[in-house]
Amino acid sequence: MLNFIWINLSEVFRYFVFVRPMMQDALPALPDVAPMSVPIFLIWGVWDTILVISVTLIALLALERFGGSPKTVFKVATGIWASIFVILWLGLYNMNLASHDVLLVALPLAWLEVFVAVHLVAYAMRRAQ
Repeated sequence: MLNFIWINLSEVFRYFVFVRPMMQDALPALPDVAPMSVPIFLIWGVWDTILVISVTLIALLALERFGGSPKTVFKVATGIWASIFVILWLGLYNMNLASHDVLLVALPLAWLEVFVAVHLVAYAMRRAQ
């Protein structure tokens, strides 16, 4: 539940404060870049749910197998981040749908999001023992 709250808050903050305005500036020729409507919010809800489940389950499995040391938390978070966000943003960048500036902001913030989420999983695992 903590991950659900954390990841949703982090995603909304990163998107509305940084990514959406930067994407609109980077792609002014495209009409309705990063629109906001009920269907778009529903899709983001699905994205966030899949993200929360993926990050939490992958972290849980990896931390159970390799332990919950700070070094392991860092490695697991970085692996999950690269598997989800680096692939996403590099694909968008490769298709000229994201600017270099967006990547420089979105990727570090996404890493922080995943790092905190993995840390929350490690914390929950320690408390459960």
